[in-house]
Amino acid sequence: MNVCVIGTGYVGLVTGACLARLGHRVLCIDNNEAKVALLQQGQSPIHEPGLPEILQEAIAAGTLLFSTDLAAGVHHGEVIFVAVGTPSLPDGQTDMRYLHAVATGIGHHIDDRYRVIVNKSTVPIGSGDWLRTVAIDALKTSGNPHVPNFEVVSNPEFLREGSAVYDTFHPDRIVLGGNSERALAIMQDLYRDIVHRKYAEDPTLPPVPVVVTDLNSAETIKYAANAFLATKISFINEIANICERVGADVREVAHGIGLDSRIGSKFLRAGIGWGGSCFGKDVSALIRTATDYGYRAELLESCVRVNHNQRLVAIEKLQQVLKILKGKTIGLLGLTFKPDTDDMRDAPALTLIERLVELGAKVKAYDPIVSQSGMRDGFTNVVVETDAERLADGCDALVLVTEWAQFQTLDYPQMATLMNQPILIDGRNFLQRQILENAGFKYMGVGC
Repeated sequence: MNVCVIGTGYVGLVTGACLARLGHRVLCIDNNEAKVALLQQGQSPIHEPGLPEILQEAIAAGTLLFSTDLAAGVHHGEVIFVAVGTPSLPDGQTDMRYLHAVATGIGHHIDDRYRVIVNKSTVPIGSGDWLRTVAIDALKTSGNPHVPNFEVVSNPEFLREGSAVYDTFHPDRIVLGGNSERALAIMQDLYRDIVHRKYAEDPTLPPVPVVVTDLNSAETIKYAANAFLATKISFINEIANICERVGADVREVAHGIGLDSRIGSKFLRAGIGWGGSCFGKDVSALIRTATDYGYRAELLESCVRVNHNQRLVAIEKLQQVLKILKGKTIGLLGLTFKPDTDDMRDAPALTLIERLVELGAKVKAYDPIVSQSGMRDGFTNVVVETDAERLADGCDALVLVTEWAQFQTLDYPQMATLMNQPILIDGRNFLQRQILENAGFKYMGVGC
């Protein structure tokens, strides 16, 4: 099938590369000429495990191409994925400028062959109909002589950064929202090999569930899923704060409640809160949608508030052991919002850096990806070191911010000897207390 993917961020690039891996003929469009040139050489502009190999394989096979020519993409695609950014505005609304520009461009260039336009971007509920209207209006006002002959389908993504390729081939479910049986049938055909586990590690698993519903429900599923996961994290962080005050261990509490099949164990690791491009944006957008319809989503408002406050728990612990932070040197282990990605959007590390600087501390950091890339030169108010020993040298305390697997095997005894005071705040409850204490550290976790 001929597929066009507009936008080569995390979602668009992974979607396009994986569909090409399935054998579809994919043309990815982006207006960033430098990024397109990089992709044409088989180089990924983002860090995502497994993606460079799939990119190079698909390019070599001729199933994956990249261009800045939107008209060529619209002409090529029987299925046109829209995967552009939809960031949050300061008031919580979703910035729809990029989506509007793409919908207008589609309207300018589309002909009367039947197309399925797939909204892959995370968008406010009701945006499927809006996108269709924008494209039709653009078609009519641009002098395009063709008659509109397309349908819009919502196909929200549930990809985890750092596991996006795996999640594409091993999804928990595929959600398709639309009002056209023909369009929905085309989408099910597009995903047939994934549904039937052709590229799964265990092809004997039952088929992937496909949820076929209406546009508004599909869009709501995406927001509801992220809001629930964000709330689950904020909930266990509230419990962690209670545990510290009553002498309980949140890790044992999480294990105990996670065994309840109605609750489950995932997203019950206490720490310094969630970040990234999805949870904050999606929860805020859902709160805003509720407000627009006269309802106050108090539980979701509390979820956001708890998460913001949780980021400062590490600061409170530093103040407990160091008292005055002015003039002290604090080292951050990890900068990205989660491991196995280079994404810094809404990363808790940024909040910590800002607050530590306000309190007069000097901040250093080491991150396996950021420290080895040109990204390290883009930070202000923080010295990004090239290895963990350089980070530890001269520090009064370390804070583990991101649970990179490499951090479990660092030379902590050596790091302890380099520090002014061997103190470690484990902001993810990721390290083993006994190992750190044997290395000479004073160890403090969250809720334990």
